[in-house]
Amino acid sequence: MSELRIYAERSPNIPQVVLPDLAGIQKQLATIGVGFERWAATQALDAQTPQDEVIDAYRADIDRLMKRHDFKSVDVIGMYPTHPQKDAFREKFLAEHTHDEYEVRFFVDGAALFYLHAQGRVFAMLCERDDLLSVPAGMTHWFDMGPAPSFKAIRLFTSPEGWVARYTGNDIAQHFPRYEAPAYTPVAAT
Repeated sequence: MSELRIYAERSPNIPQVVLPDLAGIQKQLATIGVGFERWAATQALDAQTPQDEVIDAYRADIDRLMKRHDFKSVDVIGMYPTHPQKDAFREKFLAEHTHDEYEVRFFVDGAALFYLHAQGRVFAMLCERDDLLSVPAGMTHWFDMGPAPSFKAIRLFTSPEGWVARYTGNDIAQHFPRYEAPAYTPVAAT
């Protein structure tokens, strides 16, 4: 189940707020300009469904967002526990960074954890199947897919370069619990 945990940025061990409900999550994330939606596919999908069919299953929602934010491209990415570069990717995404454009991720399958750093707080958003998270340009954040990643996600981009991070150099991500799947059990960073 999707869940939002909100921490004081200097208190990474105990969340101040825990929200499992859609309306509560949307309300809290809206206070920092982050969008959260749930989408439903128009056809059955599985782990082997090709990219074009995945995109077609969410075409109306994708087109709506592409028009609203002037996105130029869409793709589907996946990560799995035996991926040869999973550890390197995890470390890359665990460093706090920003982007010059919206970072939009829709989870077709699986789960991962986004950490959003704003207003003296850290918003830890567990995203699962059917969840869409829309992070505005310039927001500091990091992403944890866990040590055994398992997800498929749709990404939308405004620039042809795609995912380009601007690392902040802040080590805050090293102090917050890590994502351990399949059950969302945050563990202290080592």
